[in-house]
Amino acid sequence: MTDPIADFLTRIRNAANARHKVVDIPASRMKEGLAAILKDQGFISDYQRVEDGPQGAIRLTLRYVNGSPSMLGMQRVSRPGLRRYAGSTELPRVKNGLGIAIISTSHGLMTDKEARSRNIGGEVLCYVW
Repeated sequence: MTDPIADFLTRIRNAANARHKVVDIPASRMKEGLAAILKDQGFISDYQRVEDGPQGAIRLTLRYVNGSPSMLGMQRVSRPGLRRYAGSTELPRVKNGLGIAIISTSHGLMTDKEARSRNIGGEVLCYVW
């Protein structure tokens, strides 16, 4: 697998479109950080680390509002073939502030709003709305 973050987003997107309640994703610290941000922002209900095999898995409980997924869309921005970086003054606003951009900074993963308030930039991983 060349892009595990794109795989993470695609598994969530496919599970939400199929109206699954939970989805299992191969675990890593980066994916666990992404899941924590999605939970804090209210896009998923919960997540937990499941020790399954040598790598383990992350089990996400998806959140639905009136039968439709709370995540309307996700888009990978920076990818292995073309990295996208943004300074603290150039951080993107997703859907006029209704969505979030997840940024990988030297202080860890955070949303664009948090990075803007801390005045730090980094690699723009994905957009979620």
